[in-house]
Amino acid sequence: MAAAKKILVIVESPSKAKTIGKFLGGHYKVIASVGHVRDLPKSKLGIDIENDFEPQYISIRGKGKLIKELKKEAGNASKVYLATDPDREGEAISWHLAFLLGIDITTPCRIVFNEITEKAVKTAIKNPRPVDLSLVDAQQARRVLDRLVGYQISPLLWRKIRRGLSAGRVQSAALKIICDRETVIKEFKPEEFWTITAEFEKDRNFTAKLTEYMGKKLNIENKQRNDEILEELKKGSYTVKSLEEKDRQRRAVAPFTTSSMQQDAANKLNFSTKKTMMIAQQLYEGIEIKGRGTIGLVSYIRTDSVRISDEARQAARNYIESNMGSQYYGGSIYKNKKKDVQDAHEAIRPSYADLSPEEIRDSLSNDQYKLYNLIWSRFMASQMAPAKYKAVNAVIENGDYIFKAVGSKLLFDGFMKVYSFSRDGEEDKWLPHMETGETLKAVNVEGQQSFTQPPARFTEASLVKDLEEKDIGRPSTYAPIVATLLDRKYISKEKKSLIPTELGFIVTDMMKQYFNEIVDAGFTAQMEENLDRIETEGVRWKSVIEDFYGNFKEELEIADKEIEKVEFEVELTGETCEKCGKPMAVKHGRFGAFIACTGYPQCKNTKPIVQSIDVKCPKCGKDIVARRSKKGRLFYGCSGYPDCTQSFWNKPINRKCPQCGSLLVEKKGKDTQYACSNSECSYRE
Repeated sequence: MAAAKKILVIVESPSKAKTIGKFLGGHYKVIASVGHVRDLPKSKLGIDIENDFEPQYISIRGKGKLIKELKKEAGNASKVYLATDPDREGEAISWHLAFLLGIDITTPCRIVFNEITEKAVKTAIKNPRPVDLSLVDAQQARRVLDRLVGYQISPLLWRKIRRGLSAGRVQSAALKIICDRETVIKEFKPEEFWTITAEFEKDRNFTAKLTEYMGKKLNIENKQRNDEILEELKKGSYTVKSLEEKDRQRRAVAPFTTSSMQQDAANKLNFSTKKTMMIAQQLYEGIEIKGRGTIGLVSYIRTDSVRISDEARQAARNYIESNMGSQYYGGSIYKNKKKDVQDAHEAIRPSYADLSPEEIRDSLSNDQYKLYNLIWSRFMASQMAPAKYKAVNAVIENGDYIFKAVGSKLLFDGFMKVYSFSRDGEEDKWLPHMETGETLKAVNVEGQQSFTQPPARFTEASLVKDLEEKDIGRPSTYAPIVATLLDRKYISKEKKSLIPTELGFIVTDMMKQYFNEIVDAGFTAQMEENLDRIETEGVRWKSVIEDFYGNFKEELEIADKEIEKVEFEVELTGETCEKCGKPMAVKHGRFGAFIACTGYPQCKNTKPIVQSIDVKCPKCGKDIVARRSKKGRLFYGCSGYPDCTQSFWNKPINRKCPQCGSLLVEKKGKDTQYACSNSECSYRE
């Protein structure tokens, strides 16, 4: 008797497949497409501009075996469900899968869930729907638009500036924002100002700041005026003019969107946007939790909505009232501020509100715990009661001069029991008891010189916030934008600051002169709105591309004619070519900087720029250095090459294996681990 056919469920990632497979049981088979299966070709534009911008999709190179396996499994299944992510990108992947597998997209073949829990997945299975072509078309429009910009401006940059460069619709607008900020900083002229404070003697001394003179805000511009005021203050006395005491509250902020999660993780955990999204993806797809198996810990991580479901709100209420008391429950409902927010899924929240970070800490890596704790705490705080303060404002006068002091006392911590702001909440700064009309004794009155400061350089967090406020890009694009700008050497990162390089300024200046619309924040935001309208209003996606391309094509032709080749100052290394004797210089290519002979093209001698890692070669004793392969992959090899061919794909460290004596190497995973470099030795720590 033939075995009954199973229902096939296709997701993107193997870890997601593993998690879902445990929920569905033996009647289902869950497999992964490992992301996209069809895309535009890498080697050419892949868009038929003359045929209404028709995209020329191909099966992704290297996925032939996987596609064959998917077709085989689909052919053997009684039903196929496409369970890719609940956004435009996920919808497009399902659409491409349906094309390759011969699935009718008008039939109920698509299932979506906002979190990977047993209940959410089984509910989705019971409610399949057709593939949503509005979502697919919105993704296609973005993909085609970005390809037209990137694949036609980038070759221009290669010819006119340097090989290996790139431009992008959102990337270039972000770079301009960083460069514009740096220009403001460089042109900033600081202005002097002085601040006068007085320390008053009471049972607990306190300070007040001079703010007004004769009923107007006081600006002290120089030392002379500062000294004049100090002399005048000596002649008078200090009297409490008024005291105002009031209760106030601080409400929790909304649960995380992608943007606010990236900002908070950068500010509190010092995570890059790329690292934040990588760890968040792990939490979403599923982690092996002791006693519970593999489960998804957070809801979908790419969202600009702050909405949460009634079920999630109730789960939070149950946890708060059971573990903290009913007085801590607030039950706030948050609304999206922007009308164009994609509200298909919720804010980022824990999938299981009762699963506290401390309860599962032993099952998580250190970084996973930190981010999960941040997400769980922010969500739980959003459903908690406000923090309550008693605040007092004291106004102290000396003739026509007014000093002000502010004090506060925390009465009820509310949501701050689980979540504090980046400034760590508010400390108690209660003023001592005073009476109106009371004369105060000043023990110290002094002025302090300061200078106005330029705006701060962007960090990853502040750049993400600025991009979001300007409607440039979408949640899924923020991390790749920063990563690309760093990879292309358009910006550098010093501590947390993003600083444009000379190359970044050159590219931005060229883009501003010849492709001003593309780098203009307003135009980029309008284009985002047009892309959203494809999904929300059914606008024909090819018409959006057509409206953009006419003017863009003209700009390309003008730029190609007018832009002159940028000549960079030759960066000599001090070495001479061992083949022809000419000086060697630093050059830049697709995979970064390298050293080449200045006699090119007659002499084509090149060699990599090497970086010592302070580890000696176990074979010959020379330095091990970081290198890149011909395909740009980082590896570690002996500086004595070609005489010594010792090499490692993983970074070696100055420690030997206690079992066999070979060097240990770093193994990147949830946490950095160390393993023996000898493939025949199993030692790992």
